[in-house]
Amino acid sequence: MAWCADCERYLTPATLNSEGACPACGQQVEHPPEEAAEPARERIPWHFWLAVGAAVIYLVWRVVQGAALLL
Repeated sequence: MAWCADCERYLTPATLNSEGACPACGQQVEHPPEEAAEPARERIPWHFWLAVGAAVIYLVWRVVQGAALLL
């Protein structure tokens, strides 16, 4: 999308006039530089790891109980 510095807003290609200028102020608009293709990594929330830890502890306890029944 194009950016009009004078109007301080983004413009879609359909809203630009035939010369590629802003329809409101008439200034030539600039196309922003392309951002890096690699998305930012998101961190996994701490409560997810808490749930994983609780599930592991529960499953280990169930294995201990199952082993106690077999003996």
